[in-house]
Amino acid sequence: MDDRELERLFHLYHVPLVRYLTRRLGDRDWAEEVAQETFLRALRQERLTSERSWLFAVATNLVRDEARKDERRRRHLQLLAEEEKDRVVEPVVHDADRAREQALARRAVDALAEKDRLALLMKEEGLSYPEIAEALSLSVGSIGTTLSRARKRLAETYEAMHAEERRAAGGDHA
Repeated sequence: MDDRELERLFHLYHVPLVRYLTRRLGDRDWAEEVAQETFLRALRQERLTSERSWLFAVATNLVRDEARKDERRRRHLQLLAEEEKDRVVEPVVHDADRAREQALARRAVDALAEKDRLALLMKEEGLSYPEIAEALSLSVGSIGTTLSRARKRLAETYEAMHAEERRAAGGDHA
């Protein structure tokens, strides 16, 4: 692939790819790194068919490859954070309710099966059913069912987590 073609791909797909990866990873910097590696891999290709689905599939595979490394990093950071916990005063969250809702939504998305989570995130980025199917190695006909099931499970999981949070806070006496 030549530089002009890569530049075209970058301008078309960088923002949605980073947005997808940020939602997938929960970390904008890491998302940028994975997107950069994805475009480097595209540069090494002679020709791309189904560009958008190819880019999203490669990015998804890179995330899977990095998951083990990330888990080790996370454990290490968690240990460091626990050591520092007593020494650092946490900043006050100005909009605690909003932050709690966002964290709850993130946990609900993370609780979904990987295929469901990826399908929802890709659809949110505007990928078509054929593009999602290609990126996830599924049939086009199964994408509607996958998305419908994922949305239903997301709503159920979110509501269950929300109810549990209310019970834990003493707000639900049922």
